[in-house]
Amino acid sequence: MASDGTPNRYAIPYWPEGERPRERLLAEGAQRLTAAELLAIILRTGSRGRSAVDLARRLLRDLNGLGGLEAADPATLTEATGVGPAKAAQIKAALELGRRLLAEVEQGAHPRITSSQDVLALCAPRLRGLQHEQCDILFLNGGNDVVALETLSEGSLTESPVYVRDIVERANRHHAAAAILVHNHPSGHSQPSAGDRALTEELVQAGDLLRLPLLDHVIIGRRDHYSFADHGLIAEYRRRPRRPS
Repeated sequence: MASDGTPNRYAIPYWPEGERPRERLLAEGAQRLTAAELLAIILRTGSRGRSAVDLARRLLRDLNGLGGLEAADPATLTEATGVGPAKAAQIKAALELGRRLLAEVEQGAHPRITSSQDVLALCAPRLRGLQHEQCDILFLNGGNDVVALETLSEGSLTESPVYVRDIVERANRHHAAAAILVHNHPSGHSQPSAGDRALTEELVQAGDLLRLPLLDHVIIGRRDHYSFADHGLIAEYRRRPRRPS
C-alpha cells in the first residue's frame, strides 16, 4: 500500500504465486533463489513504486554485491531510499547469523594450515567487513591442523593489548603446538603498522622461549592481506637477539 492509501501494484503479493521469492523458497529451496530474491525476503517490503526485489537489486548494485552489503554500517544502509532502521537491522542481523554459522562450521572442521591463503580462507569471513579491529588466534596441533580459533581482543592492539601469558594459557587448554595471529584493519589497508611489527616480534621471540612458536601473523584488509611469514619477517624476528623485558 502506498503512502496515499492506493495499492502498490509493484508489490510482490500482486505477483503470480510461482514467482514470489518466499513461495519459491518454500517450494524449491533457498539455493534456487538469487541473492536479490533472498535479500527481498529479509526486507519483506519494497518502497513506493518498487518491489522488495527491486529494492534488493538496487542495494546490491549500489554496494557492489554481498561483500559491500556486509561492510556497510546501518547508517550507510539507511541512506538508501526505502531502507529505514528496521530494514537495516534485519539485513545486518541476517548477515551476522551467516557469519556465525560459518565460524561454527569452520571451528568444527579442523582445517589444515599450509599457507597464508589457508588462514585467509578461514578467517576473512569472520573479520573482513567488521567496523572495529578484532584480533583472533589460531591454535594448531603438531600436524598444523586447527584445533581452536578464538578471539583475543576487540579494539586496536594498542587499546586492547595481546598478552603472551593469555596466549600460552589458551594454548595449554587446547594442547596446541603452535599459533597463528590474525587481525583485521577496518581502514581496508593491510600493511602492518609499527605496533603490529613490534607485537609480532615480541610474540615470535616469547613463543620460541615458551615452546609455542608463532608461525605467522596475518593482517586482513578489505581486498588483500599481509602475511609476516610470506614476507620473511617471522624468520627474521626469530634470528634477532631477544629484546630485554
